[in-house]
Parts: sequence; structure tokens; C-alpha cells
Amino acid sequence: MIACLAIGLVAAFLPGGGNPAGKGISADVGSAAGDAVKANDKLIQPPLHTSGSDLIDSAGKKVNLTGVNWFGFETNTYAPHGLWARNWKSMLDQIKSTGFNTIRLPYSNQLFDQASKPNGINYHLNPDLKGLTSMQLMDKIVRGATDRGIMVLLDRHRPDSQAQSELWYTSSVSEQRWIDDWTMLAKHFKDDPLVIGGDLHNEPRGQATWGSGNKSTDWRLAAERAGDAILKENPNWLVVVEGIESYKNDYYWWGGNLMGAHDNPVRLSVDDKLVYSPHDYGPGVYQQSWFQAPNYPDNLESVWNKHWAYLKHDNTAPLLLGEFGGKSVSPSTVEGKWQHATVDFAKKNSLNYTYWSWNANSGDTGGVLNNDWKTVNKAKVAMLKQYQAPFAEAPKKSGASDESKADKS
Repeated sequence: MIACLAIGLVAAFLPGGGNPAGKGISADVGSAAGDAVKANDKLIQPPLHTSGSDLIDSAGKKVNLTGVNWFGFETNTYAPHGLWARNWKSMLDQIKSTGFNTIRLPYSNQLFDQASKPNGINYHLNPDLKGLTSMQLMDKIVRGATDRGIMVLLDRHRPDSQAQSELWYTSSVSEQRWIDDWTMLAKHFKDDPLVIGGDLHNEPRGQATWGSGNKSTDWRLAAERAGDAILKENPNWLVVVEGIESYKNDYYWWGGNLMGAHDNPVRLSVDDKLVYSPHDYGPGVYQQSWFQAPNYPDNLESVWNKHWAYLKHDNTAPLLLGEFGGKSVSPSTVEGKWQHATVDFAKKNSLNYTYWSWNANSGDTGGVLNNDWKTVNKAKVAMLKQYQAPFAEAPKKSGASDESKADKS
């Protein structure tokens, strides 16, 4: 880091959904049909584009992403974590039932190497995953999510399975490889509108600059090169661009500093596809000075406005808070106050978010899942449910789906 059920049944999950009791059969049918229409009107209809600082769906509705990170593909398991403990379908069902409409799915470029074989999977619980390549497994997870009306944002989290990198390229993974893998993915998922875009590189930091004009370090220029290549292959995708760590000697979270976008905005060939994506964390990750200020937590909005939230207020582009999270959500702790303030700020300003993380095994933050990988942290879920948006309309299925009722083991 620094870091779900058929759509046809969606009315049952919405207030007022289902048939009203005590009515005749014909009234039941008419009411159910009407409820279904109302429910479908609320569903997000990708592909998405931007208008000012808002995300807009293909029906012209203003929409929001309120999701979660499920990591693992970027590690040396080459698979989402937790499949050693449970069935993949039940995992996706639970992500949906918990209310997340988007999964940010991290990966590494090494995932696509022939030698990268999925592991860390209990094949007794997941027999249909046995023998799949890493790409086939990604297809399975992505299709399972989108069939449930969950949108997927792909995240180039690492160049290889060992570690994140400061820049978008390393001595072993070139810029061209980075771009080629992105264009491959954009083409590969082009027919699934619920695969909504790509987060180009996770948490640029260290040597990364913004607006310097140095081709080898200027993240803004690199994002334009990769973004334009993606849009040439798939013009429906959103291009998600994180910040850097330091701008004009102002140090912030890795990937969280978007101050440079004010004077040097990202310029793409398609002007309604750019989303900026800061990362923001609490004192459980690092004890920043603002957590110790006498006016904490009232000072947080000014910190956020300075580093990234101004882009929303200025109507420049949509913001996706791509990572935020922590272990404590208690209002009596410094970290808990920060988490609640972050969710409140996101809701008040209609920000998009993908919480870090779904996984139980995030060392700094913990997860939405408890350590058993089956039950959820009720306090975290209660906090996040204060701000959750509708799901997406699932793509029309052609032929028989490989989906069946999940083994709830």
C-alpha cells in the first residue's frame, strides 16, 4: 500500500423494493415491475465520463464510485488474497452485500509473465480456478465482479511482485512495457463496460516530479503518454492519475500531493476522461505533523484542500480517494477521528473513494474483513455505509454464464 447477486433482484435490496403485501396478484406484478424500473433508473450505466469535477454515466446521471481495494494480484501469489480461506464467488457476493460498488484491483506487470502462476488458492474451495493462468484468473474475478454490478478499476500497483517503485519504470520494467501492458488490458476488457478504467501507477514518490519537464521523472508527462495510448485503444476508459510525494518542498503522502496539477494539469487527447486520485492516510501509517495540531481534527480540511481537494472545489476534475484506511474507527482515537472526518468530507463533497482495504492482511490498516477472512469489521462497515452509492447495471450476458450459486464454505 502507500497504499452481489443478479441485477434482476436488485429491487429486493433497495428501500421499498419487492412486492407490497396484501395486494392481488395483478397488483403485485405491476408493482414489482414498477419497482424494477425505478431500481434500474438508479443503477449506474457505464461507460463513464467527466463533466467538471463530476463523474457522469451514459444516461447523463451524476454518479459516484464508493468502493474497496482487494489486493493480491500484485504480489507473488498472482491472485487476490483470501482465496486460501474461502470461495471466490462468496467473496464477491460479500463485497456486494457490504455495499461497495467498485473494486480497485491492484496488479503488477510481472503478473502477465508466463512464469507467473497463481498460488495461495485452496482448490478444494475453488475447484474452478485450478489450472488457470494469472490472466485467466483475472478474467474470472473481473467477470464475476461485473456480473454482480460491481465496477472494476485496474491499478498498476507494482512493476514486479516484490515491491512498489518510485517511478513508473524500473531497470527491469521499461516505460514501454508499462504502456504496452496498459494498452493490452484496455483492449482486452473493451467489451465489458463495467471495467471502467486504469489507475496508471500506484503512489509515485521520491524522484517523481510534476511539471519539471524532465521526461525521466515528470510524472505528469508520463501520465499523458500512457493515458493517450490507453484512450487510443479504448476511448471509454477513465484515466486515473495519482499525485506525487513532494512538490516545491511540500512533502505529503506517497501519491497524495496534487498541488502541481493547478499550474500543470494533465492534458489528455480525450478531455472528459481524466480523474485525479490522491491517497491519504492516518497516524497508524505515519505520524504527520497535522495529527498533532492543537485544532485537530478541525484542521484536516485545510490540509486536504491545499494538497488535493481544491481540484474538486475548483471544478477541475473528479477526485477518487484511491486509498485511505486504518485500524481504529473509534471516535476516541486520533486515527478514528481521522477516518470519520475523511468519510464525512468525502460525502459532503461527493468525492469518489476506494477504501484500503477489503483484505484482512494489510499490516498498517487492517481490513474490512476480520482475520478469519469471513466476517466483517462491523465498526468499519457502519462508518462506510454512511456514504455508499448505487451499483452499476450489469452487462448483458451472451450464452451461458460460468456463474452459479457460490459455495459458501
